[in-house]
Amino acid sequence: MKTTIPKNSDVVREWILVDAENKPAGRLAVEIARILRGKHKVCFAPHLDLGDFVVVTNAKKVRLSGTKETGKMYQTYTGYPNGLRKETAEEIREKDPERIIRQAVRGMLPKNRLSRHLISRLKIYKDAEHPHEAQQPKECQLV
Repeated sequence: MKTTIPKNSDVVREWILVDAENKPAGRLAVEIARILRGKHKVCFAPHLDLGDFVVVTNAKKVRLSGTKETGKMYQTYTGYPNGLRKETAEEIREKDPERIIRQAVRGMLPKNRLSRHLISRLKIYKDAEHPHEAQQPKECQLV
C-alpha cells in the first residue's frame, strides 16, 4: 500500500460560516482551529496547509463562562519600559470583540510559521453582516 501526500495544488478550500452567538468561546475556538488546520479532511498532513476558510459572525455575542467577563485579563506589552497594558474581557468586548475569538484560536494553533499562515484565513465580524457573499459559505453548526 502506497502513502499519498497531497500537494498544495490539489487542495480544494471551502468557506465555512460559523455563528458565534451564545456559544462558549473556548469550545468554538477548538472547532475553528480544527477546520483551519484541515484536520476534518481525510488527507490531513501536519506539515501542509490543507484547511478551509472560516467566517465567524456575531463575535460580540460570544459567551464567556463563569466570572471570565470581569476576571479574565488580556495583557499586551508595548516594548517600552513600564509598558504592560492589562484589560478585562469586558473592556475588550466593547473596543474589539473580534480579538476574543482571534486570540483563543491563535492559542490553539501550533506555534510555528504555518500557524501564522493559517490564521490569515480566519475572518471575524462583530455583527451578522459580512462581505463574503460571493464565495457562498456553508452554514456550520459547531458545538
